[in-house]
Amino acid sequence: MTAELQTVLRLQDLDLRGAELRKEIAALPRHTAQIEKVLDQHLRKLEADRAALAANQRDRKRLEDDAKIQEPKLSKLKDQMLQAKTNDQYRAFQSEIQFCETEIRKIEDKILELMLESESLEKNVKAAEAALKVEKDQVEKEKAHARARTAEDQNQYDQLQAERKNLVAALDAKVYSSYERIRRKWGGIAVADASEGRCSACMIALRPQYYQDLKKAEQLQLCESCGRILYYTPPVDLEHELHEQPR
Repeated sequence: MTAELQTVLRLQDLDLRGAELRKEIAALPRHTAQIEKVLDQHLRKLEADRAALAANQRDRKRLEDDAKIQEPKLSKLKDQMLQAKTNDQYRAFQSEIQFCETEIRKIEDKILELMLESESLEKNVKAAEAALKVEKDQVEKEKAHARARTAEDQNQYDQLQAERKNLVAALDAKVYSSYERIRRKWGGIAVADASEGRCSACMIALRPQYYQDLKKAEQLQLCESCGRILYYTPPVDLEHELHEQPR
């Protein structure tokens, strides 16, 4: 493999890794925004429960005040009934007393209903407050992790870009131009292995003579089907490698 081809292959590695880093850098803020959105939804639900609990307590207070108004009224009506001079007056007072007692029972029933509802609301609020405390801590940890990961990714990306700049400067301008054109056409994959006699990207077999020329590695060769830059990696002789290892 020529030094030029090695440079192009390394350039592709850098560009693919750089694309991964850019994608991750862009995804981390979206992830943070999503978990904050979920937290905000839970906060709004808690505020709604708190508002419902406060409204429940106001309604109970109002009904208790209404009951306090009815009680002396009922007592007064009973005193007046005892002083009735005619049957009609007695029945009239009796009817008013019954109405007043019915109203008091309605108020008491409603107060009891609100008390039961209040117990459920208080339970929900306390549970939500405890869960939110844990969730807020978790969100802050995830945000801190995202910031650290973003900084790490950005640092790696900057290092890759610095190395890439050096590689491009050392590469023939026409070769680099071809690489960029092919890379844009095929979504980042401009260089493909053809060690098995076919392009590993498009899977089209190479002509025998073309394959033999590729093995010689005298110049850059493009796949006659997809146009990608091809390279050939000679097979490793494992037996020879074992014999060559120091004992």
